[in-house]
Amino acid sequence: MRQIFTKEGVFVEYNEKAVEIREGDKIVHKKESPTKLWWELKEVVKGKKVKIVVYDLED
Repeated sequence: MRQIFTKEGVFVEYNEKAVEIREGDKIVHKKESPTKLWWELKEVVKGKKVKIVVYDLED
């Protein structure tokens, strides 16, 4: 087993926004956007059998 990818950052940006569709009716609009880091990882692991371990850097 060898290491093929090591980078830090946010893989997917996530936003939530409350939207009023009618007076008194609100919904939560959620948006997820993959980042450049996501696309780099996707290309590296494409077609390979991998083991992915994820660490949370924020406490």
